[in-house]
Amino acid sequence: MTALNGPRREAQSGEALSLVVFLHGYGADGNDLIGIGDALAAHLPNTMFMAPNAPDPCPMNPMGRQWFPIPRMDGSTEAQMAAGMAASTAALHGWLDEIAIETGIPAAQTALIGFSQGTMMSLHVAPRRADPLAGVVGFSGRLLEPENLGADTASRPPILLVHGDMDDVVPPSSMEEARAALVAARFDVATHMSRGIGHGIAPDGLSLALKFLHDRLG
Repeated sequence: MTALNGPRREAQSGEALSLVVFLHGYGADGNDLIGIGDALAAHLPNTMFMAPNAPDPCPMNPMGRQWFPIPRMDGSTEAQMAAGMAASTAALHGWLDEIAIETGIPAAQTALIGFSQGTMMSLHVAPRRADPLAGVVGFSGRLLEPENLGADTASRPPILLVHGDMDDVVPPSSMEEARAALVAARFDVATHMSRGIGHGIAPDGLSLALKFLHDRLG
């Protein structure tokens, strides 16, 4: 298993009762999202924030990382994409297991927030974990392998999907496609389209994510 590491922020109160894990997008790293934890800390004082770096360097951005290659962007093959996805899935499962032991924070008090490729990882990994997570927030992503979701589902954490209606990287239609597949697999899913927003995280989406976390982490 590839060991994951990345920035973290301790709970503002000094007592971590819950955990939010940020999963960054293609070509970025944990530092790209950990700042959101700084913004949320005052509202979630008993929450620890972590943002692991993806296992592999990104050929399109040598300073960044990737969870798996993207053929249309980096010239990789479908087989290489599948292999990278499988390796990162195993690494993330293992890391989440280790972090639960290290912090003592249970799955029921742990939420994932993904952006773009990090959303793809979040939506792939969370349903396949035996112990249900508190929830998943997915910004600007899509659901991979929807045809396997029903058979592979081990737990059904609540999910919030947010997308910009002007996203030219991951089509906005990806949100509805993911919602439909998740609902068909009996997940509780909420969605929000941020108007006038491209491939990014807008204030309205972040506010909804904060409410979602408040409701599920306390």
